[in-house]
Amino acid sequence: MPAPTGSSNDAAAIVAITQSLLDAIFRGDWAAYTQICADDITAIEPEGRGHLIEGLPFHQTYFPAKPRNPKTDSLPTVTISSPHVRVMGDAAVIAYVRLVQSRDSQGSVTVSATEETRVWQRVAGDWKHVHFHRSPIA
Repeated sequence: MPAPTGSSNDAAAIVAITQSLLDAIFRGDWAAYTQICADDITAIEPEGRGHLIEGLPFHQTYFPAKPRNPKTDSLPTVTISSPHVRVMGDAAVIAYVRLVQSRDSQGSVTVSATEETRVWQRVAGDWKHVHFHRSPIA
């Protein structure tokens, strides 16, 4: 297997921006999400029911009209577990398990997990999210 390429700074940046992306998703922050994602993002995810999703409009359906306020709204804890990053020049791939911990209305903690792979492209010096594949863990 070839050795990963790119700097450890790039790998750390990919983990950090992936966490920022997940935070934007769970806050329901459409403005932050669209800043991080490419307009022509593609996705393979359960909500697509076997279809390749292209572009941002499909994803906007899942965002609330107003972002959640972490000071007043109960937000889940989202953890990137066991990330593996491969940087190849101006492209990068991160694969990991996303753990989501939340409390139900009775205060019990629930945990869900998904396997995710995200592809990033450096555009004009900034990393843009260009593709992802997400699968639930049964």
